[in-house]
Amino acid sequence: MLKEFKEFAMKGNLVDIAVGFVMGAAFNKVVASFTGGIVSPLIGLLFDSNFNDLKYIIKEGAMNDAGEKVGEVAVLYGEFLTNVIDFIIVAFVMFMVVKGVNKMKKKEEEAPAEPAGPTQEELLMEIRDALKK
Repeated sequence: MLKEFKEFAMKGNLVDIAVGFVMGAAFNKVVASFTGGIVSPLIGLLFDSNFNDLKYIIKEGAMNDAGEKVGEVAVLYGEFLTNVIDFIIVAFVMFMVVKGVNKMKKKEEEAPAEPAGPTQEELLMEIRDALKK
């Protein structure tokens, strides 16, 4: 059973998936940094505020003794939109990667095959001609 598990775990596809998962997680951090540090401030200029702090307040909160708002109920649409932008960027890049890989695979498949030997008809004609002699 241990031998079967080792064979399963070391299959190329499983290792490829693991590498892709790690690379995707690292890429997601890069994209989050890009949207949080570059895209959000630029969009925030349009709203004249920090884009991640945009929210729709449903119920105002009260100030406590420490000077913090307590009990505020709000829809954090700025943070949601930032996450949507992150998702769109990651999805687009993954689409482009898959498209590139598929294009490379097609080139490998389209490589000219070695010329096949004579066709069946040519072999039969050779046999026929040999029998006539």
